[in-house]
Amino acid sequence: MSEEFEVHGQHDHAVEHAAHADALGRWVAMFTAVLATVGAIISYQNAGSESLGLELKNEAILKKSAASDQWAYYQAKGIKQVILEHAAGGTAAERAALAAEAKRYADQKAEIQKAARSLDEQAKSADAASARAFEPHHHLAQALALVQVAIALAALTVLTRQRWLLLISGVSALAGGAFWILAWL
Repeated sequence: MSEEFEVHGQHDHAVEHAAHADALGRWVAMFTAVLATVGAIISYQNAGSESLGLELKNEAILKKSAASDQWAYYQAKGIKQVILEHAAGGTAAERAALAAEAKRYADQKAEIQKAARSLDEQAKSADAASARAFEPHHHLAQALALVQVAIALAALTVLTRQRWLLLISGVSALAGGAFWILAWL
């Protein structure tokens, strides 16, 4: 009676476990690589959104400053006009010259006021554009954070061999993807 029994030793068990673990490691490595790529894209978009928002905010500040300068210039012309209107000239010719000078200041004020209002409108427009450029920033930052959490959980999956961590990693990655989409809606 010659029966053959195959008895698995410790080595055989370790080899099978290592092969199974290597498959998990390969899947997690590919998943992590995809997540890292998505994270890099999100980070790039977030930086672009912030840069554009800051550039437009700077433009708004510059326009507001230029408008403020124009309003100060307008006030200076107004002060000169009032002084000339109330100046007491000796002769009729001197009074006529002072009145002509006061009228010139009044005419200049109208142009300065027009320029100041235009700059105020440009500042408001640039400020609104800045706010629109910053809108995706918060969702992109949340998306990036969730993708980074997913990468960390995937790494923990390989280290601990706890497959449930990979499931949570996937959920975190999906939530990050949702925030990424929300950023552009």
